[in-house]
Amino acid sequence: MKEQSSVITPARTALSPAGLWWGLLGVAAFSFTLPFTRIAVGGLSPLFIGSGRAVIAAALAAIALAATRQHPPTRVQWWRLAIVAGGVVAGFPLLTSFAMTAAPASHGAVVIGLLPAATAVIVVLRTRERPGRAFWWFAALGAITAVVFASLQNGDLGALHWADLLLFAAVLAAAVGYAEGGLLARELGAWQTVSWALVLAAPLMLVLTLASAVADPPTASPVQWLAFAYLAVVSMFLGFFAWYRGLAIGPMAQVSQIQLVQPVMSIAWAALLPHEQIGWPTALGGLAVIVCAALAVRTRLIHPRPTTRPLNEEF
Repeated sequence: MKEQSSVITPARTALSPAGLWWGLLGVAAFSFTLPFTRIAVGGLSPLFIGSGRAVIAAALAAIALAATRQHPPTRVQWWRLAIVAGGVVAGFPLLTSFAMTAAPASHGAVVIGLLPAATAVIVVLRTRERPGRAFWWFAALGAITAVVFASLQNGDLGALHWADLLLFAAVLAAAVGYAEGGLLARELGAWQTVSWALVLAAPLMLVLTLASAVADPPTASPVQWLAFAYLAVVSMFLGFFAWYRGLAIGPMAQVSQIQLVQPVMSIAWAALLPHEQIGWPTALGGLAVIVCAALAVRTRLIHPRPTTRPLNEEF
């Protein structure tokens, strides 16, 4: 029988180099997502891109799960996987695909720069942590900075384009999916979590893919098909192997800081791949959002909250 005596331990634990490197690998994979989406929408409909990439990834996931004879999740875990699927399998891919039809990838990268702070906020709410007021101030400041940047890019303060609203919704969807997926990865395993989420969402994504192909038949060039293939195999599948593995090793809040380099990478790829012109407003806007997100995450980390944890519990 396991002893269930409890002690008070700090919520913060030592950062594992393995978690850091797995997280960085995942972020590097994700950093190509917006530039390649921008390329793919030139010949494929956003609905086809957002849903079709999930269908291909789900097929790969089903093969991996069957080949390794993974035990199915419990009923409660299926409900939590539905949250992950809604956030990172359906929500983020579809929202960003539609947004990239009207916004440059570099612009989207700045708005998506809110993701580290948004993920930290969701983790705080999900785990009922109580960080200091500074955390909430910096998180709010980051959101305001991103809104101001997007407005000024559209020519007038307060003039948000519909693509910006989709990007902000994509940030929220991804933050929820990242937070819940990171917690589930500690129970199911890193690649198993995203694989089960993909399989769960597959029927709906298949219907959407077929509907979009009939309504707007694909007319992509080889380069656009290659961009779509990357989105399906790497952004939608392999990248999550590394990212959820890093979050599972954790600590989650500290590993999530690695997301701060993603906007920088995405802006660089946007200049190199779709050959977008990166001006000073974009560079300064991205820097401001990254600084605010970094301050929010770091402020949370220096305010560890005591939690009651069984002596034998391990993450």
